[in-house]
Amino acid sequence: MKKILVYLIVTFCFMLKAFAQDDLLNDLVKDDAAKVKKNIATATFKSTRIINMQSVEMTGKGNLEFMISHRFGSVWKDGKGWGNVAQLFGLNAGAANTYMSFDYSFTNWMNVGFAATGNSKYETWTKFKLLRQQSGAKNIPITVSLFSSASFDGTEGPSPNDFAWNRFSFINQLLVARKFNENFSLQLTPSYIHYNYVPYGINNTNNIFSLGIGGRYKITHKTAISFEYSRQLNGYKNLLDETASAVNYVPDLFSLGYDWDTGGHIFQFFFTSSSAATNIAQLTTNTNEVRLGNFSLGFNLNRSYGIKRVVKTQ
Repeated sequence: MKKILVYLIVTFCFMLKAFAQDDLLNDLVKDDAAKVKKNIATATFKSTRIINMQSVEMTGKGNLEFMISHRFGSVWKDGKGWGNVAQLFGLNAGAANTYMSFDYSFTNWMNVGFAATGNSKYETWTKFKLLRQQSGAKNIPITVSLFSSASFDGTEGPSPNDFAWNRFSFINQLLVARKFNENFSLQLTPSYIHYNYVPYGINNTNNIFSLGIGGRYKITHKTAISFEYSRQLNGYKNLLDETASAVNYVPDLFSLGYDWDTGGHIFQFFFTSSSAATNIAQLTTNTNEVRLGNFSLGFNLNRSYGIKRVVKTQ
C-alpha cells in the first residue's frame, strides 16, 4: 500500500511539473505574439532607376551594381518617309547615347556612384535613405531618399574663358515613394538643377526646377510596367543665348517601360521622349515634344555583384 501511495505522489508531482512547463511555454508564446513586429516594405522598385529617374532603391550593403543604358534615335522623323523604315525606326540611324554607371553601397542607408555619360562627360553621386516605409512597431507610410550628383563636361572648349569650374553642373533630388500593395508603387521626385555656367542672354538661368512622378505596376513575379512623367518648371521658353539666337526647350518628359527580372539581370525596355543620356540634360535641355514620332527606343541592363560578404547578426 505504501509503495502504491509513493508511486501516486511521484506521478502527481511529475504531472504538476509538466503542466507548469506547458503553462510557462504558453505564456512565452503569448508574450511573443503580443510583441509588435516591424514590417519593412521591400522592392518598392526593382532597380535603382525607374526608367530615367533615380528610384528610392539602392544596392544592398557590400554590393556593386553595373548598369548600361542605351538610347537610340527618334522612331519617326518628319520628312524622312521611308528613310525611317530603312533606319529601323531609330535603331540603325547612327544616333545613340550610351550611359555606363557603377553603384556601390557601403551601408544599408548610403551608396555612391560613378558614370561615363557619353561625349566626354562624367558624373558622380551619393544617395541617402532617410526613411523606410514600414508598419508595426513604427508606422511610416513612405520611403524617402536624397540623391545628389555632380556632372563634369570634359569636351574640348575655347580658351581662355573655358574654366574647369564652368564645366560643372549639379542635380539634387528628393525621392518620395510609397508601395501601395504588392503590385503598385508610386514615386514623387522634385528636382533642383544648377549650372555653374550658362550662355547668358535673355531669360537664361543657372537654376532650374522640375517635378516628376514615376510608377511601377507588377504584372507577374518577373515582369512589370513602369512609367515616368516630369515637368520642367522654368528656364525653357523665350530664351536667347549670348549670340541672340533663339533657344526653346520642351518642358515635358514622358517615358513608358517594360521591366523583366531574369534572376541574374534586370532588363528595362522603354520608349522615352528624350534621347539624352543624363537626367540633367533630360530635365533641362530636352528638345523633343511628347508625340509619337519623337519617342526613342532604349534599354537599361542592370547586374549586381557581391563584393563584400555581409554577415547578418540577430
